[in-house]
Amino acid sequence: MNLLRNRGLRWILLMIGLAAIIALTGMNVLSLYDLRDQMVEGERERRISQLDEISQTILNDLRAPLSGFYKLEMETVEPHLEQTGQLPPKLQEMLHKASQTAYFNGIYYTPEGTNPCDSNSTVYQYNKQDRELFTTNSYPNLLCDGVGLVRTKTKIQLNDFDYRWNNNLEFDTHRSMNVGLINLSENRIVGYLTFTLNKEYIVNEVIDPLLDDYFGDSEETGVVVWLHDWTNEDVLASNDSNVEYDRDKVDHRYRFSYFFDTWSFRMAFLQSPVANAYNATLFKNLAVLGVAVLFLLGALIFMFITAQRERNLAQRQASFLANVTHELKTPLAVMQAAGENISDGRVTEPKRLKQYGEHIYNESIRLRGMIEKLLDVARVDSGQAMLKAAPYRLNELLESYLEENLSYIEGKGFTVRKKIKEEKAFTMIDRDSFETIISNLTENAIKYSSDVKFIEYQISSDDGHVYLSVTDHGIGIPKKAQKNIFNKFYRVEDSDTLSTKVKGHGLGLSIVKNMVNLNGGSINVKSTVGRGTTFIVRFPKLVKDDLSPEQRAAGSSPQQSIKKRTEEYVG
Repeated sequence: MNLLRNRGLRWILLMIGLAAIIALTGMNVLSLYDLRDQMVEGERERRISQLDEISQTILNDLRAPLSGFYKLEMETVEPHLEQTGQLPPKLQEMLHKASQTAYFNGIYYTPEGTNPCDSNSTVYQYNKQDRELFTTNSYPNLLCDGVGLVRTKTKIQLNDFDYRWNNNLEFDTHRSMNVGLINLSENRIVGYLTFTLNKEYIVNEVIDPLLDDYFGDSEETGVVVWLHDWTNEDVLASNDSNVEYDRDKVDHRYRFSYFFDTWSFRMAFLQSPVANAYNATLFKNLAVLGVAVLFLLGALIFMFITAQRERNLAQRQASFLANVTHELKTPLAVMQAAGENISDGRVTEPKRLKQYGEHIYNESIRLRGMIEKLLDVARVDSGQAMLKAAPYRLNELLESYLEENLSYIEGKGFTVRKKIKEEKAFTMIDRDSFETIISNLTENAIKYSSDVKFIEYQISSDDGHVYLSVTDHGIGIPKKAQKNIFNKFYRVEDSDTLSTKVKGHGLGLSIVKNMVNLNGGSINVKSTVGRGTTFIVRFPKLVKDDLSPEQRAAGSSPQQSIKKRTEEYVG
C-alpha cells in the first residue's frame, strides 16, 4: 500500500513539475515580445570586449619596435660592443625605431655583470639624435628595479625550462619595459635593454582618447569607464570626467595583465529607461524561475530518495525472506528429526527421551517467538495493534519481567544490575507492549555482547517523564548506522564485529519503536563501538511531580489525580 501511495505521489509531482516547465517556457516566450534582453546583454558583452581591444592596442604599440627581435643573433652583442662601443647594426636600428615613438622617454643598455643599483655603475644610454649609445652613470633609479626584475625572471626561465627564445620581456608595472638578451648557444644572458615609459603620454595621449572613441558620452551610451591606479587609489583617465568614481558603482573590472599590472579599467553600466524595464521583468522571471527550479529539484530529489528507499527496502525484504525461511526450517527440521526418532521407537531410554523432548520444546519456543514477532509487525503495519493502557509504575513492570526472566539471562552468563531512581511515578502503558519492549532490548543486549556480559536496567524521571534505560557492554553500533537501526529489516553489516555472525531479521528494534510510539513515548540510542550501547525509552508521567502545593492545600491526593487523568485518557 505504501509503495503504491509513494508511486502515485511521484507521478503527481512529476506532472506538476512538467506543468511548471511549460508555464515558465510560455512566460519566457511572451517576455521576448516585451523586452530586448538579448540585445541589452549583447551590448554589455560588446562593451566589455572593447576593454580588451584597448589593452591589446597599447600592448601591440609597446612591442612594435621589437618586431623581428627573435631573428637577431645575440652572440655578436658582446664582441661588437667591445670593439665599437655600440650594439650590432640591426639591434641599433630597432633602438632607433623605438626612440621615435612617444611611448618611451629613454632607452638604456646594461651589460651582464653591471649592477645599476650600485651608485658608481656605468650603463649605456641611447641618443636618438646621434643614433648611437654613450656611457653614463646618470640614469633614473627605476633602472635598478627594471634590470633586477628581468634578470631574475630570465635566469628562472633559463634554469627551469628548455627556453628557446633569444630574449625575455618583462614589464616593471607602468614604469619600464625590460628585455633580457640571451646567447642561446651558451644559454646565458649577455645584457639588458630598458625602455622607460612615458606615463603622461600613455595616459593623456593614448588611453584617454581611446576611451572617448570607444565609449563616448556616458549619458548617450550608458557606460562610464575609469582608468584606475589601485596602488595609489587614483583615477588617471575616464570617458566622462563629470561622473565621479565610486567603487560601489563598478560592474566590471579589467586588469592590464602583466604589462600595467597596477592599472585596471573599472566599468559601470548606468541605468537607463530600457535597462530599468528589462531589469524589472528580469527579476520577475528570475523569481518565477527560482520557485519552479526549486520545486523541480525538490520533486526530483524526493523521487530519487523514495526510489532509493524502496530499493533498499526491497533488498532488505528479500534478505529477510531468505533468512526467515532458513530460520523457520531449522527448528522444524530439528523437531521433525526428534519426533521421527521417537515415533519410530529408536529412542527408548528415559534420559534420551528427555533430551529429545527438550529439543522439541526449545525449538517450538523459538519457532513461536519468531512467529509472534512476525505477527507483531503485521498487526502494527495493518493498524490492528490493540492496546490496553493502564496506570503502571515502570519499576514494578521491570521487577515483574526480571522475576520471570532473570534466571534465563544469568544462565547466558550475564551479570544483571538494577538502578531504580524513581518508584512513585505512574505512566499510562500497555503491559504487553512493555514486555515486548524490554524483552527485545534484552535479547539485543544478549546477542551483541562478546567478552563482557553485563546488562544494567535503570528507571529514572524528570518533571514530566519516566525513563527506562537498558545498557550493555557489547560490540556497540557504528555512528553511521544508528539512524537506521529502527528501520524494518535493517541489520548492521560489519565484518569486524559479531553482527554478521548473529542470527536475526532486523525486526526487533522496529517493533520496539512502534510499541514505544503507540504508547506515547520515544526512544533514543547512545552507543560507542567496542564499549557498548544504551537504549533510553521515555514515557510521559501520568501525574507531573505528584501534587502541586495548591492541590495539597485543596485536599487532593495523588490517587485522586491519577484516577482523574486515567478517566480522561480512556475517555
